[in-house]
This record gives sequence, C-alpha cells and structure tokens, in this order.
Amino acid sequence: MKTIRIATRKSELALWQAKHVGSLISQSDSELDVEIVGYTTEGDIRRHERLQDLGGKGLFTQELERGLLEQQVDFAVHSMKDVPVNLDELFGVVAAGERADVRDALVGADSILALPKGSRVGSSSGRRAAQLVRQNRDLDIVPVRGNVGTRLEKLRRGEFDALLLACAGLDRLGLSSEVGQRLDIDFCVPAAGQGALAVEFLRERKDIAAIAASLCIDSVAMAVESERLVVKRLGADCTTPLGVYCRPLDPGYHVTAVLLTEAGDRCLRVEKTGDDGGALAEDAAETLLAMGARELIGVG
Repeated sequence: MKTIRIATRKSELALWQAKHVGSLISQSDSELDVEIVGYTTEGDIRRHERLQDLGGKGLFTQELERGLLEQQVDFAVHSMKDVPVNLDELFGVVAAGERADVRDALVGADSILALPKGSRVGSSSGRRAAQLVRQNRDLDIVPVRGNVGTRLEKLRRGEFDALLLACAGLDRLGLSSEVGQRLDIDFCVPAAGQGALAVEFLRERKDIAAIAASLCIDSVAMAVESERLVVKRLGADCTTPLGVYCRPLDPGYHVTAVLLTEAGDRCLRVEKTGDDGGALAEDAAETLLAMGARELIGVG
C-alpha cells in the first residue's frame, strides 16, 4: 500500500479540508493510504497583522509549497480562494470534489439591511467590506483575523455586532446554525474559488498529478478555473475588492464579476452567459478593463 502525505495548516477548518480530500483519495483508490501533515505558516504566526500589509494570502501557502518541493509531502490542501492565481510554474492546482455553498454568511444578526446605524461588523475581506458598505454606508466595518472559532469568540465577547464569514467554512465545521443570513450572490459576489477545495502538487510528479486529476468534477473545475482567470487577467490578487462567480448552467456557464474601490464608492459589474467558461472569463475581464478596471485597482 502506498502512503499519500497531505500538507495542511493546523486550524480546525484546514484539518477538516485535508481529511476530506484524504477520504476522496482513499475512495478513488483503496490501495492508497493517507497521512495528514500539519504546518504552521507565517500567516498563522502573524495573525494580528493585516494580510494586505504582509503580502496577502500567499503567506498561508508558502511553507506548504516548500514541503512539496522537498517532497516531504505529496499534496497540499487549501481553500481555493486562498491560493494565488499566479502560481510558480513548478506547481499545479486543481479543485477537488464538490463545491460547498459559495455564499458569504452574516453571523450574529438575521439581516444585513436590518442592522442598526453604526453597527460594528467584523470582516477580514476587503471584497466583503466594499460590497457591504456600498449597500449600507451606516455600518462600521472592523478588520478581524484568526480562525473561525477565534472570530466567533470575538463576536460573543461583544467586539462586533455581527460578523461576515464564508458559508462553506461554517457548514464544514458543523456550525450552520450560526448563520443568520446567507447573502444572495447578487448582493455580495463571492471570491474566486470560494467554497472549493484546492489540491496543489508538483507538476513533475506525474503519478501524483494523475491522482489529483481523478478528484476533479469537470463542471466545478471549469467554473473555478474561469473565476481565477478573471482575477489573473485583471492583474488583481486576494486583497483586491473583486468578486467573481461562475455558475454552471445546463448547458453552459454564467459569470458575474464585480470590482470596487475599498471604500465601495465606485463599482464595475459585468455578467456574461455562454458555453465556454474560459471564453466567458476572458470576455468578462476584457469588459471590466474597458470600463476602467485598471484605474479602480490602482485606487485600491
């Protein structure tokens, strides 16, 4: 029996994700045994500093990639929304398994629109913050870092009146009851790759790449690749207030992309429908660029 070693961060959610991918691997080939290897990343250590100041979410993937390079592990598992779109060419990444709920969740209140004036809403995401203040400028968006449990505890201590998190993480941890409102896609467009699990590997290891490919569901993989392509074409990154969602249709795909300034005072939005997710992504990105996307990204 061959052992497949999976690298992951040590948070409760990251471990759940790695174990879930491990179960998919075991189901795909009963001759494969799975071992989970936990890493503490720079992003975990410096959790009191803003990601924008540290260089973005790549801090959560660098140590795991080092393990791949040194072949201490075979795969690294991440939330796809945390994986930079410009990967080193040595690495490949695929979306593994089914996609969870892509929506953002309001925790601590039943409705965004019913929050009283001046309510403090915790969010680690510039994308969520920009879309939220565009809808309700009377809210005070407060930066928050830490894993899901840490953020929920801060909410219970009264540091915020409400909290914004990904539905996927709460659902995976059995915390669906914490969700007060699942925000409609049209109200708050998700991050590229949100709800999908990423499996990263060394491209040169063809046997490992083949295992990764076996975990893919075509419609999920195409949708996620399309979303990430929009981000890449715009020259954006995980700190850009950019939401992109590609929804599989029967047949075809529908892409929604929204780009905002951090303050939410300016917004560009496009929607495209067609048969080819990649072509739709290119079309959406080109349309945003023609509308002035580079200027907005420069504004930050």
